[in-house]
Parts: sequence; structure tokens; C-alpha cells
Amino acid sequence: MSKKWYNLFVSVDQPAEESTETSHDQAPLSAAQAVAEIAATVAPETKFSTPVNNPTSFQEIYNAAEIHSPAHGFTVMKVAEMLHSEHIRNLPRDVKRSSVLVALEASGAVIQDVIEDAVKRDRALDTFERVQERALGELEARKAKENQEIQAEMDRIAAEHKARMQANNDELAREREKFYGWRLKKQEEEQKISDTVSYFVTENPITTGGSNAAAPAPSRTSEK
Repeated sequence: MSKKWYNLFVSVDQPAEESTETSHDQAPLSAAQAVAEIAATVAPETKFSTPVNNPTSFQEIYNAAEIHSPAHGFTVMKVAEMLHSEHIRNLPRDVKRSSVLVALEASGAVIQDVIEDAVKRDRALDTFERVQERALGELEARKAKENQEIQAEMDRIAAEHKARMQANNDELAREREKFYGWRLKKQEEEQKISDTVSYFVTENPITTGGSNAAAPAPSRTSEK
């Protein structure tokens, strides 16, 4: 393009009233049909020729989908830039539309090329979204399975440790029961000894309590 696109603007006169009325019913339908025909020429599922390493880069997605700018350079992104240009962004919508169409015509481009480019980019983004969503679903399924396996392992280990703790408690209970049983017999034995010794001493040196009882002072034997 030898000139800046905004230098290609021309004044667009309002069409005659009768002309507007004549085309009012036909133009929207024709435009819709044209868009439908353009969309039909674009594959619904985009093929990516290279992997996308940076999903946040839409340009990388477009490159992977082999979406290239036409020779005249007017992509939908270029037109979007034009519409937001300081030269026309504050103009009425119809004037902005007419200005872009004039620039396209002066450059040998047609709006159909821009629409086709837009459809290709949109479908590339939709396809890539489905790819990412599918990958996310597969990752979610794998991680859920891993978590189930980890939980099962944790439950197994917890059950093993719980069983060991219960075995320790059972062993301790048995030993405590044996000790308390022995202590009762010990007290009976000490009582027998104490009763026997009591006949011969004034102060009985025999302890009949537990092992923590203080040792009594030495006693004197009774006189004969």
C-alpha cells in the first residue's frame, strides 16, 4: 500500500430515501447469506501444524493454525485496529464502516476476505479451547485417580499403624493385669511375713504396702 489507509477516506453521501426503502428488506438477508457462505468454506475444526508452547499468545495459536495475512494485508485484526484509530474512532458507526470499506476497495481488498479471516481465527480459538479443555479434563481424571490411590495408601498405612497401636495397648493391658495380680499376691505374702514377725518384734520391719512405701527404721527385738 503506497498510501496510509486513512488517506483513502472519501465522503459517503446518504442514499436516497426511496433507495433505502427499496433495499431495506433485501440487504440484511443478502449479507447474512454472504456470511453463511463464507463460514461454510472454513473447516469447522482447525488443524494445528505445530504445538503451541505459549497458550497466552494468540498470534502463536494463529501461526500454529497456519492462518496467514492475505497479500493486501487487511486481516480482521488490521480492520479492528483501523476502527479504533484516532482518525475515525469517534465518528458515527456508519461513517466508520464506510471509511473502512473505502480503504479496502482502494487497496484491492474485499470485506469477504476480512470476514473469512475472522471466521478462521475464531474457529482456531474455539478448537484450541476444546483442546485445552480436553487436556484439562484428562489431567483432572488422572489427578483424581492419583488422589484415590494416595488416599487408599494413606488408609492402608493408617490401618496398619492403628493395628500396631492397638497391639501395643493390648500388650500393655496384659502386662498391667499380670503386674496387678502379682502385686496382690505379693501383699498377701508380705502380710503373712509381717504377721509372723510381729510375734517377735515391738516394731515390725516388714512393709505390706507398695514398693513406693518408705523403708521403716530398724526395730528392736522383743525381750524373752
